Amino acid sequence: MVDRFDTWESYFYPETIDPLTGNGTLRNLLDERHPAELARREYVRTNVRAQQIEGGAVAIAKTYDGSHLRAIHRHLFQDVYAWAGEYRTVNMSKGVGRGFGDVKTGEVDRYLSDVHQLVSSTDWRRLDRGDFIAHSSTVFAYVNQAHPFREGNGRTSKLFMQHVAEQSRFAFDYARVTPEVWNQGSALSGPDLYSYAPDPRSLVPVFDAITVDRRQGQTGGLDDPTRGRSALRASYPQAATDATRSTPPAGGIQGRGSAPYTPGARYGNDLGEGR
Repeated sequence: MVDRFDTWESYFYPETIDPLTGNGTLRNLLDERHPAELARREYVRTNVRAQQIEGGAVAIAKTYDGSHLRAIHRHLFQDVYAWAGEYRTVNMSKGVGRGFGDVKTGEVDRYLSDVHQLVSSTDWRRLDRGDFIAHSSTVFAYVNQAHPFREGNGRTSKLFMQHVAEQSRFAFDYARVTPEVWNQGSALSGPDLYSYAPDPRSLVPVFDAITVDRRQGQTGGLDDPTRGRSALRASYPQAATDATRSTPPAGGIQGRGSAPYTPGARYGNDLGEGR
């Protein structure tokens, strides 16, 4: 295991790197070289860790900033990656267009500072459903654009958004959309090529679909209808036959200058920049 992860290639086992894509199997504490087996073993471990967070068995300081995200990521991936809880050291993108937050210019910290400002300046308890969806879509768009970790951004950000929603009258049921719908909305929310601010409009129908009421329990406390349903379960790859059980809202998800959502479209693999 290398001690430093400061280049794109340093994150991978050298013998697994595909010369055409530059991707390979991420170095891991399990010393697993096969990507599919690593994904399976990673899921088993991170699902247990996610349930610990969701069940309150581990204390995560809810500061709604980079430290908050790092604490979630560290707990989730502590059994799998040596860099769990640490920001990536390389730039990344998915597909064409503008990449995620630039680690060389401090953009990751800037986006997460914006996240903190967006969350802390909002009175979440007073939001009606429409405003909650709009605010949540914007917060997630900034978290997604920061994309602070080399792997595990989606799972970490879903738990983070659950913590944000705890301040409101609403909760998220991520199983109400397929991974394809989630990924399409996320991909289309990125900034234009030479812009900074994400555009959350493509995420609004996604968050509309996953937002559910927290119902008042008999004891007077708030009862989360999604309790016990791990965010990671909704993130785990599904069989093709399962992908049809949820559909995007009428008209599909449509971003700036994009075609309507096409079922089966994927967010794409992580790509290094300037390798």
